Amino acid sequence: MALTDLNSNLLLILRWIHILAGITWIGHLYFFNFVNVPFQAALEKEIKPKVNPILLSRALWWFRWGAMVTFVIGLLLFLIKYGMLGEATGLLKDESGQITGRAQWIMLGMLLGTIMWFNVWFVIWPAQKQIITWVKAGQTPPEMPGLAKRALLFSRTNTYLSAPMLFAMIAPNNYGAFSWCTVVVVSVIGSAVIWGLIKMSHKVGQTV
Repeated sequence: MALTDLNSNLLLILRWIHILAGITWIGHLYFFNFVNVPFQAALEKEIKPKVNPILLSRALWWFRWGAMVTFVIGLLLFLIKYGMLGEATGLLKDESGQITGRAQWIMLGMLLGTIMWFNVWFVIWPAQKQIITWVKAGQTPPEMPGLAKRALLFSRTNTYLSAPMLFAMIAPNNYGAFSWCTVVVVSVIGSAVIWGLIKMSHKVGQTV
């Protein structure tokens, strides 16, 4: 098998894993923000110690490891496609030596994805882990509401960042030229859509 065929097959497999992990990660992000937040608001206080440790421990496992696999495979994809192969294929730089629009879109998506990954592993998960530990022990320490608000704030931040991040990831194959004006427009529209979905989430799905 030729080296180019090996590279193509490797990239295909990595993309497949990257997308599967990304769906798992962002799917759970949307579950937490669009389903779980309204659910928690309606859940009786006495039931939370029985439900939340079981439900959230499982959901947070898929959430954080989906984020980790997405991040690691995405970084590996970038290093192969835009690093090892980028110069040879012209994906990284054009004939004038400038970074291509395709590469700029991918790097923007990577930047936003990295921020989101960091928030998951170093803010949201540590806060939720501590909260679940307290709930299991039947404790409500004074710092618990503050931790819950912090986790929610960074989870909301990730939800808003997901719209421009996803656009940046698909833009190279569908849009092409990089434009900061487009980034601003997409971010504004994406934020408006996410805001609307968050507001809607408290009203929908209350009847069968």
